[in-house]
Amino acid sequence: MREYSLVLLTAFATTYLLAGLCRRLALRTGAVAQVRDRDVHAVPIPYFGGIAMLGGTAAAFLLAAQLPFLGRLAVVRNDAAAILLAGAVICVVGVLDDMYDLPARVKAAGQVLAAGIVVLYGVRMFWIALPNRIIVLDTASSILITVIFIFLCVNAINFVDGLDGLASGVVAIGALAFFSYTYLLAHEQDLVLATTASLVTVTVGGVCLGFLPHNFFPARMFMGDSGAMLLGLLMAASTISLTGQVDPAALSARGGGLLPSYLPIILPFAIMALPFLDLVLAYARRTRAGTWWFVADKNHLHHRLLQRGHSQVRACLLMYLWTGLLSFGVVAVGVIQSWWVVALVLAVAALAVWLTWMGPRRRMRAATGDGA
Repeated sequence: MREYSLVLLTAFATTYLLAGLCRRLALRTGAVAQVRDRDVHAVPIPYFGGIAMLGGTAAAFLLAAQLPFLGRLAVVRNDAAAILLAGAVICVVGVLDDMYDLPARVKAAGQVLAAGIVVLYGVRMFWIALPNRIIVLDTASSILITVIFIFLCVNAINFVDGLDGLASGVVAIGALAFFSYTYLLAHEQDLVLATTASLVTVTVGGVCLGFLPHNFFPARMFMGDSGAMLLGLLMAASTISLTGQVDPAALSARGGGLLPSYLPIILPFAIMALPFLDLVLAYARRTRAGTWWFVADKNHLHHRLLQRGHSQVRACLLMYLWTGLLSFGVVAVGVIQSWWVVALVLAVAALAVWLTWMGPRRRMRAATGDGA
């Protein structure tokens, strides 16, 4: 755990320090987010947060390769190198998109290229755990599912990046929840504690926390597509790599054991629940309107929270709350498996529902003097 903590702190510090330099570079090169109809920021904001995130990821991975615990396994080093290379590719695509507004097809091709690099170096989905059985994938299915999963995660994070600090905070919470799961899984099942999934998720947590001071409302810089797509790739790769380094037989339910067999398939979707929900709703909404799924609008989940009367900060914190509830809630229920944990999760869920739906109404009534 000490080495993981050091990796997290390295990712945090490197990203935090690089962000200021990247902000100045963005201002000099004109890489600035102009104010558009669908945006919520009122003044132009510099991009290139993704470059700082890539730097933080590289520093964390390079440090891990030199540590006696994390660096001794060749599979972790090789996976990390492949993921970093793919991350660099997708970050470059994002930087070009931030500067020149690439066509959607070109950006999608870049995303598939990055996914292909991950697959080429052997980081792919090998099995899918279900409640009653484990499906072992053949090579063709493994490659196809891996590429599709990465593509979906990349675009889901990109879609949710619409408020100051939203994507970085949501991904940080999800990544740290996934890290807690992978670490507990390895510890309980007497597996090797050094896994690519744990390394990637703890790095992502550090990177996002390091960028958040620059990005929380009022934001001084944006991560842009370079950062959002990088985070999506890293989160997808962490899930995928787990299937290559953990024996699926170790995930069988053990009747009161620590982690039930279905948790590996549920947790990634719980962590990415809000981005995935936003992606699905956007696809359905835009298809119904007769437009392409990538045509931007102003009806994402965070936009709906603003429309209900929440401030930017409150809407962002609510998204944090829901992400923490779904990700850490699933981990807690799967790990402790006690009635009081379920009761606590349900109580927090009730509070989240009340804050989301009733909070704005009470404030609006108070502001108008209704019910006084």
